[in-house]
Amino acid sequence: MTIKVERPVQLHPLIRRITANNPGIFTGPGTNTYVLGKQALTIIDPGPNLGEHQEAILAIPGEIEQIIVTHTHPDHSPGAASLKKKLKVPVYGILPANPHDQDLSFEPSATLTNQQIINGDGFDLRVICTPGHASNHVCLLMTPGGVLFSGDHIMNGSTVVIRPPDGDMRDYINSLVQLDKYGIETIAPGHGTTLDDPKEAINWIIQHRLNRERKVLKILREAGCGTAKSLVSKVYDDVNLSLHSIAVWSLEAHLIKLTNDGVIAHNNGIYSI
Repeated sequence: MTIKVERPVQLHPLIRRITANNPGIFTGPGTNTYVLGKQALTIIDPGPNLGEHQEAILAIPGEIEQIIVTHTHPDHSPGAASLKKKLKVPVYGILPANPHDQDLSFEPSATLTNQQIINGDGFDLRVICTPGHASNHVCLLMTPGGVLFSGDHIMNGSTVVIRPPDGDMRDYINSLVQLDKYGIETIAPGHGTTLDDPKEAINWIIQHRLNRERKVLKILREAGCGTAKSLVSKVYDDVNLSLHSIAVWSLEAHLIKLTNDGVIAHNNGIYSI
């Protein structure tokens, strides 16, 4: 399905999606902003601070009463500051633990907590803390409907980049395992279209990451030792060479996890069995 940017798409009687016009390697067709409710509206991930995108959000009939941010990467949260200033509404999220590659303009009115319930117009949202892609990442599970707003924890069309030091592979896999315990009917990701078989999607990602981890160990045994940069071409030989400069971040995350698990050793950037 082709996504048309800056046009509201009705996904559910209480859910509309607006995709920002910021396509790219990390964003796919663009960042998805979700507008929930009929009259009193809740915004999830207002996206980049683009005038066209802000106008598309404000054009939705109803009154925006709150804004929620899944995490503070610069394609998801910068729009919150200008909307908060313009509308005088509360913004909810978690401040970044690490300033690297984060939206430093983000100032939440209140900090989200795990299992917190946020009330909306005809629905509730359960906050599920899901660190991994970012240390301050949360997913939001809507009831009724069982729709999981997954931010960048789960995307449609590509796997998620885990970039240390804020990204953490062990946290990411553990968060996926925790999500699999909820009654999720549909995943509404931060990028791409909805995923209608959430259990299959979650389990596939877990197995994909664990298979990659096994491949890291295999290559490292064969090499004897190496750095993330020296190993990336063999560990990610199934990925286009042009993406290896990005894949090396996730490889580093795997190597850090294996070191912390006591499986491999690390000394001055060199990893060994």
